[in-house]
Order: sequence, then structure tokens, then C-alpha cells
Amino acid sequence: MEISNVWMPLLGGMMLGVASLALLALNGRVAGISGILSGAFGAKGDRRWRWAFIAGLLLSGAVAKAMGALTFEYATQSLPVILLAGFLVGLGTVIGGGCTSGHGICGNGRLSVRSIVATGVFMAFGILAAVLFH
Repeated sequence: MEISNVWMPLLGGMMLGVASLALLALNGRVAGISGILSGAFGAKGDRRWRWAFIAGLLLSGAVAKAMGALTFEYATQSLPVILLAGFLVGLGTVIGGGCTSGHGICGNGRLSVRSIVATGVFMAFGILAAVLFH
């Protein structure tokens, strides 16, 4: 049975939700990528699980690409533009006190007012950028 493209986002969202809940329930940690990444390079004693999490992200992307489930048809920009965009996302993460995964998935799930506001701002500017540039 083939899973249609309509159901893939639902399945992915459910997997993110379950993984985030499991990390919080079993490890007492929030699945915010920026916090996980910065902690992996920090002097904290809990770096092993952070590196395992990062490796899982990279490995799952590689597996999805190998299976043909991930394409880069929309990556039409040059490498310098992509690198600049990545830098700006990182800068926004520092300024915003967290990333979209930390606020949008974990913070909203915990009913954090700060995360709900941050997610609204992320969505508003994402929609604005999509309308202006596409």
C-alpha cells in the first residue's frame, strides 16, 4: 500500500510529536534543535544524547533521500544564498530565544505563551516571505 503525498505530512507531524513527547517524558529535555545543537558543543555533561539526536536527524534525511522520499527540486538558489539564509535562520534563533522546533512543537505543546507568540511571528513572516518571493 502506497502512502500518498496527502498523508505524508500528517505521518511526519505525528512522528515529530511522538518523538518530542518521548524525549520530554523519558529524558526531561525539550526537542528544540538550536538548544540541542548548542549543548552538543557546550561543556555540559549530557552531550552524548545530543549527538545521537543530531546523528538521527542527518541519518533520517539521508535515508529519506536514498528512498526517493526527499527531493531538492525547490533548492533553486545558489550556494552563497543558501548559506546566507542558513546564517540568518541561526541569527534569528539566537534573537528569538529558540528555534521553530523548540517553540512550535515543544513550546506550544506545553502551552508556553512565549512559544505561542514566537510561532505566530515565525508563521506570519514565513507567509509574508512566500507571498513576496514566489
